[in-house]
Amino acid sequence: MGTGKHRAVSSRRTRMGSLVVAGAVPVVLTLVGTGSAGAEPDHYRPADSSGHLAPVVDEAIPADPTVGTGAAGQPNGSAQWPGAEAPNVRPYRGVRIPDDVLSSLQWARPAPASDYLAPVEALHAPAPVAPVPPIAPPPGALRFGDVQVDSPDWLPREQAIQINDGSASAEANLATFLDSVGMERTRSDRVAGQTLGAAAIGAAAGAAFASPFALIGAGVGGAMGLAIGAPFAPIGLAAAPLGAAYGFALMAAPLAGIGAGIGAGIGAAAALSAPPRALGPAPEALATAPEAGHPDPAAGTPVAG
Repeated sequence: MGTGKHRAVSSRRTRMGSLVVAGAVPVVLTLVGTGSAGAEPDHYRPADSSGHLAPVVDEAIPADPTVGTGAAGQPNGSAQWPGAEAPNVRPYRGVRIPDDVLSSLQWARPAPASDYLAPVEALHAPAPVAPVPPIAPPPGALRFGDVQVDSPDWLPREQAIQINDGSASAEANLATFLDSVGMERTRSDRVAGQTLGAAAIGAAAGAAFASPFALIGAGVGGAMGLAIGAPFAPIGLAAAPLGAAYGFALMAAPLAGIGAGIGAGIGAAAALSAPPRALGPAPEALATAPEAGHPDPAAGTPVAG
């Protein structure tokens, strides 16, 4: 009874294997030729008068290549193959960011409290300051300044992390510049966050307003791409979706950019004009206030402290 060990290889698999080998051989030969340039050159073997190669005489090369090259603990000094270690491997250690937080910024900080807001005063020319750390997004959300939205299910995690990192870095850079001109930390956080958030809302509004025109541009671009790529079918058919995407972006991107600029201006103006919020009474008021229980001569009654 046959065990199934000896089976005839189908002609289809044979042809496929031949094609793979035929395509891989030039690549391997190219890599070998490239790598041999940096490899150790072969030992020179001069020819004698009869034209035969002289025997290799090299005191540094032992007769048995396994002698003296074995790893520690191996019998007879023989090396265990494979035994090479991958070079340039360094373990990466840092802050462990929770899996539900879409960020990779190790130096991020929590969102600032909003119970205090400093006034805008004592501004000056830009001066060197310490960089402001970015603000970490809440779990499972995309954060654009003071605007937070849940990450959609269709957006891959890696792309969501890139979006959050870019937004947080832009906000931190703007806050650093505001610090450099003398703006207090709570006010610069407010201006940077509100500017970026309003810009995101403006970009979304501009893109929504441009959607009818963008759909028309997508149709025209897709038709042009199909007409250009049809003679090169089937590969040329990929020009149709590329043309549609280009036509959509060509119509939507300008209005989205205009909306982002208008939104950023409105957000910055609103944040700069927001009234300050104090943590408590001013020091001057505390210094001049009458003590508790001290009689007020004008009123004739004690003043509550």
